[in-house]
Amino acid sequence: MKKTKFANISEYLKSLINISNDCDAESTIQNISQNIEFKGVNVWILVFAIFLASIGLNVNSTAVIIGAMLVSPLMGPIMGCGLAIGISDLKMLKKSLKNLLVMTIISLLVSTLYFTLTPLSDAQSELLARTRPTIFDVMIASFGGFAGIVASSRKKEMTTVVSGVAIATALMPPLCTAGFGLGTGQINYFFGAFYLFFINSFFIALATFLIVKYLHFPELVYVDEKRRKNVRRTIAIFSIIVITPSIFMAINVVQEAAVNSYSRKYISDIEQNELFPEVQIIKHSVDVKAKKIELAFVGKDLTDEQTQYLHKHLIDCGLDAFTLSIKQAGSQTMDLNKQSQFIQDLLDKKDGELMKSDSIINELKLQISDLQVNSKTNMSKFAKELTALRPSIKKFTFGKNDQYNMSNDSVVNTPIITMYWETLPDHANQELLESWIRVRLENPAIIIENKLINH
Repeated sequence: MKKTKFANISEYLKSLINISNDCDAESTIQNISQNIEFKGVNVWILVFAIFLASIGLNVNSTAVIIGAMLVSPLMGPIMGCGLAIGISDLKMLKKSLKNLLVMTIISLLVSTLYFTLTPLSDAQSELLARTRPTIFDVMIASFGGFAGIVASSRKKEMTTVVSGVAIATALMPPLCTAGFGLGTGQINYFFGAFYLFFINSFFIALATFLIVKYLHFPELVYVDEKRRKNVRRTIAIFSIIVITPSIFMAINVVQEAAVNSYSRKYISDIEQNELFPEVQIIKHSVDVKAKKIELAFVGKDLTDEQTQYLHKHLIDCGLDAFTLSIKQAGSQTMDLNKQSQFIQDLLDKKDGELMKSDSIINELKLQISDLQVNSKTNMSKFAKELTALRPSIKKFTFGKNDQYNMSNDSVVNTPIITMYWETLPDHANQELLESWIRVRLENPAIIIENKLINH
């Protein structure tokens, strides 16, 4: 009985993860072969996508970058490479590599041209994110490639999955970032971004190859066992060569993130510590490679107790491998130029804060001005409507009145309108007008008073 249950569970799990049943190898090969083509419309779509991605990176717009990735035709030749190796189609492999090379060159030329001509030359966060590939990018490209080929191999292609893969693997932005590096003369950006593009392309192709072999796509030509082993060995060696630098980059990124987190805590602890009431940190820097932290203080000279705390707290914050350099404006150990520079940095920081405050104040003034203009315009329109309804109303006042509620001991600020009539209407007409005013001003709680104008 137990064996039967175990067998049933095993069969259920196999059916749950089975991707062979709905596979259509023939249609998949045909679709990917068509997507390898690069001429006519595809050329223009690529150029437009490159411009879109470059503009998105330039203005730091994630939405524009996503749009560019969705329309980019780069995925076709890359999956074509993996498919060609999987079914031993040398002709398809050559065509895929040729079209991928042409696409890459066009992408670099167009993005370089854009970033050479654009007046916005600062590297935004979306650009910088594509200059330092890590092991995580390898994982994204691999899993994205697996999802892409599995979705493409279905009898009914899952287009939403393929679109998601195009966004996740992000082939277009690294190429545009490489163009930014060329256009602005920052070669380190070019190499970092182009390496990311290479990683994405290689592991998407590798994932395609593995799934094609797993699903037993029919091979175009017979390949003997020796050649098959050579192909597998070559792919394994090439994968290790490609993945190794990204592992070291990932380690560096993780280390830097940890150090920055520890250093922020270290600075925050010092600033909040009652041991430093008459000194202030005006500048700090962290050099991860040199394992050095530099602190610049302004105020009274640091005591021995304060200095000991600064060194000891490095260990408490996980920065025991770092050396500490302490500088203080106003102390005898600093020359006048450095003291002047530290004080200037502090003044610049304060000026920046003041400028930011002035900007906020000016913006609020503009908003108040707009509200006043709008309020005046609305009141003028309301007055015209009121005159058209009741010509005997000669003027009105609008204000707010504090009403004290004795039952719950509270004060309510209620808007009030006083209408000045030439001749007062009867009670029914007054109630009708008051109902209209409350609806017109969208305030059912408004108080309305009716008075006879003094001639």
